Amino acid sequence: MDILYQLDRISAVEPKMVKDSLEELSHPEYWDMRYGLDNDDAKAFDWLRHFEKIRPFMTKHLPSASAGPSILHLGSGNSTLPADLEQLGYDRQTAVDFSAVVVANMQAQHPSITWETMDIRHLTFSDASFDVCIDKATLDAMLYGSLWDPPNDVKTNVKAYVDEVARALKPGGLWLYITWRQPHFIKPLITREGVWSLEVETLSDGPGMFEYFGFVMRKR
Repeated sequence: MDILYQLDRISAVEPKMVKDSLEELSHPEYWDMRYGLDNDDAKAFDWLRHFEKIRPFMTKHLPSASAGPSILHLGSGNSTLPADLEQLGYDRQTAVDFSAVVVANMQAQHPSITWETMDIRHLTFSDASFDVCIDKATLDAMLYGSLWDPPNDVKTNVKAYVDEVARALKPGGLWLYITWRQPHFIKPLITREGVWSLEVETLSDGPGMFEYFGFVMRKR
């Protein structure tokens, strides 16, 4: 089950319920509750494609593991992505999430990776701390309401988040963002003139499957 299926189920109800259901994704209390459940999803769950599906995109753009890049996972949840990259030799990884429950769970499972409870809108890292930032559907969970004219709190939250990513990246650093949202909605939210270049790749699991997108931002 992935985010597309879950959002399709949400969209089958009344519009106000859709807004309420999506809006709760932006609050840590929802995730503390979800990650505290005793089921398989609470142990490991990837909202948008498992690692083998996105591995070509990652290996295409990530610096080589031998270069020892410092990697920050933004809103990591209980995705296997940090552990999967560790298996490829990436041993300088930090994963942050605002759910203390999932951070504690993941720290116990993968103690060689640094896990921290942190709001991605207010990162506590110094400027220019990381070579790579990775977002796999975290920004997606911050978006609700009409994306043609997002609610003011969505605009405020997204701006704070994107500005923090720009601050935390080293010059020449890379932000990789994987999303199911259409690029024409996302580009106005994350474009920063003079801060980074932006390219989009269309990703697919094959004919007849939903397309999703890989954004590649390189800090100037």
